[in-house]
Amino acid sequence: MNKDLTIGNPRQVLWAFCLPMFGSIVFQQLYNIADSLVAGKFVGEQALAAVGNSYEVTLIFIAFAFGCNIGCSVIVSQFFGAKDYTSMKTAVYTTLIASGILCGLLMLCGLFGCQALLTLIHTPEEILSDSMLYLNIYILGLPFLFLYNIATGIFSALGDSKTPFIFLAISSTANIAVDILFVTAFDMGIAGVAWATFICQGISCMISLVLVLRRIARIHSSEHATVFSVPMLGRLAKIAVPSILQQSFISIGNIFIQSVINGFGTSVVAGYAASVKLNNLVITSFTTLGNGVSNYAAQNIGAKKYPRIREGFAAGIRLVWTICIPIVLLYLIAGKYLLLLFMDSSSTEALHTGMQFLWILSPFYFVVSAKLVGDGILRGVGSMTQFMIGTFTDLILRVVLAFVFSRSVLGATGIWCAWPIGWSIATVLTLFFYKNGYWNKNV
Repeated sequence: MNKDLTIGNPRQVLWAFCLPMFGSIVFQQLYNIADSLVAGKFVGEQALAAVGNSYEVTLIFIAFAFGCNIGCSVIVSQFFGAKDYTSMKTAVYTTLIASGILCGLLMLCGLFGCQALLTLIHTPEEILSDSMLYLNIYILGLPFLFLYNIATGIFSALGDSKTPFIFLAISSTANIAVDILFVTAFDMGIAGVAWATFICQGISCMISLVLVLRRIARIHSSEHATVFSVPMLGRLAKIAVPSILQQSFISIGNIFIQSVINGFGTSVVAGYAASVKLNNLVITSFTTLGNGVSNYAAQNIGAKKYPRIREGFAAGIRLVWTICIPIVLLYLIAGKYLLLLFMDSSSTEALHTGMQFLWILSPFYFVVSAKLVGDGILRGVGSMTQFMIGTFTDLILRVVLAFVFSRSVLGATGIWCAWPIGWSIATVLTLFFYKNGYWNKNV
């Protein structure tokens, strides 16, 4: 069901729209968590390390899919808010064609370049072959990743966050079952984990794409929509490219950090692999809520309802901080037991590494969540320069400090300490840009 986000109480509208998105991303993250969980529990510590090591490379591909999602979602939201349905359809069709070409190029790069990248980041020899096997199968499923992200972006732009939630709830639950089936019953090891994700994500992608195209076709437009428009591609790229660069450079930064972590041995890699999954579950969830704020801001910018943007920002902060409280308490108090889902209690060094990571980072979720809500506003209104400044400040600080601190007496602990510093400084910048935005001056 399509939803106009430019009317109604901003807090109620935003929360009703964003909460299903939060549920969706939790289920989506279960894909990756299930891979690590099954690999660690049913195959072994080296398999867990291999999946975790590969995950940092997969984030590069996810960055491009995420950028296509955001570019399409923001522009479609703006046209939907302005009731310009012809341009809205042109934006959808242009995104699908351009994303298909981009996906094909990335698949070629991935199939021929991932082994060199794994070697470059000093992947331990004992997990290199498993990491490569996992990545090759993952790359074959990139079309599903791209098309699914575009479909969910369109649903969100139309104010419908419930349909993607239903799809993800079903497919991620099925993925866990197929993971276990392939690994335990068919003894497929790492390959079983990767193929399970491929199959479940593929089915979910095709169904969601068919439904969203039918939804678009039912919206009446005054003129025939152009199938592919170069000017529209430029408008989409203005939002998508900075988002892709943001996520790509974050992924590249994480790969550099992974190369530092790899120097501390397989046990530290395994502990990081488990704890970073739990961390990414939270960060990705808040990023998705920020995307919801982007859709809200974009629709209201399209409708020129500037006061609602400020009210939406306040509502978004209350939402993410409400979610932060139980998550931070859970990670601080029960982090050990969550990590034991991925590994055996005999993996003492890996367990200690994971617990230390969660204890250092989780209290700062209140800080980074505020930044991600601010990022959502900046993206939604098209202030991409300010958005990029805040993002790259965070990334550069985290990478540089991880290298510096890891070579001090802090060792691996210094790597984890770099996160809160980068988050805090970047949050101050983002909130400054939000406060001085033209939408606040119009208010």
